[in-house]
Amino acid sequence: MEKQLHLNLLGSRPPLAGGLQSSSKPRMGPGRKRDFSPLSWSQYFETMEDVEVWISLTTLNLFRIYCSGSHGPVLLLLHGGGHSALSWAVFTAVIFNRINCRVVAMDLRAHVVEALYGENPPPIMIVGHSMGGAIAVHTASANHVPSLLGLCVIDVVEGTAMDALNSMQNFLRSRPKTFKSLENAIEWSVKSGQIRNIESARVSMGGQVKKCEEPSGSSRVSNTIGEGILEEEEEEEEVEEESNKKKMKEDDQEVKKESIFTWRVELSKTEKYWEGWFRGLSALFLSCSVPKLLLLAGVDRLDKDLTIGQMQGKFQMQVLPQCGHAVHEDAPEKVADALATFMVRHKFTDFKEGYLW
Repeated sequence: MEKQLHLNLLGSRPPLAGGLQSSSKPRMGPGRKRDFSPLSWSQYFETMEDVEVWISLTTLNLFRIYCSGSHGPVLLLLHGGGHSALSWAVFTAVIFNRINCRVVAMDLRAHVVEALYGENPPPIMIVGHSMGGAIAVHTASANHVPSLLGLCVIDVVEGTAMDALNSMQNFLRSRPKTFKSLENAIEWSVKSGQIRNIESARVSMGGQVKKCEEPSGSSRVSNTIGEGILEEEEEEEEVEEESNKKKMKEDDQEVKKESIFTWRVELSKTEKYWEGWFRGLSALFLSCSVPKLLLLAGVDRLDKDLTIGQMQGKFQMQVLPQCGHAVHEDAPEKVADALATFMVRHKFTDFKEGYLW
């Protein structure tokens, strides 16, 4: 199958040391207002690239990837459903200062490794969150990455995932359909608890929402105010008509202003795939021959197969309490510490010179 690689380098800037290095809960002085303004990807990654891959003679797929580093093993980061590569931004800035590594965080997954590295890819550690974790397990189990070093799965196990599917549509319906601004979307994500780290929310929500093509609600504005005006009252009514048109224009602009952002991915339309992502996941995870790390927000998430496997020492597990489902966003430093220690212990890489752990 013919594949063509096209890299469009959109920018290159070294990441700041750990981004803004905020804690999961920002410290706020009395009376200070929290900042929900968006942050740029360039504060956390070195480059952003578009990768074009021909998967057939007539089908071209486009993949947006964010990268840092030029040597060491590659951390291939797969995001969860509805999220984007930017959900790994703060984590990337932290891990990049811990160990010698390269980071590739992508918005879409298949074929990218071959497109980036050809037939001789460097050593790769796959890290996946939620749905991305399920894809990571399937990828490792099917041996799609011959140079695979290890596997890290974040907060997804078969038992709890299958149980959660029954209430997923209700959860999706409960979310706002639109946001009046990107700042408003960021504020919602923090206050609703979807992302508990405000710094991560400020950089990652831009990947979850997009500007509306057609603002919902604008169709309610009528264009027939002037119809049916009596001829003898024409002069008087013209003034009122102009006033009404001006008011309609202002209302329409207000609607556009307040309904400018919506969700980038309609997760509800992917329901037919949900069960396939997670059924049999625990057995597949345990069957992977590479070293495995499972990071969870709570020990209650373990199902029977994983509990037995963990007792038998088939994988390493670490629980990171006081986190929501987006563990790597809520506690990027803890996730980076766990992954860095795991990789150094297995001699996949070394800690950077001068880093104290």
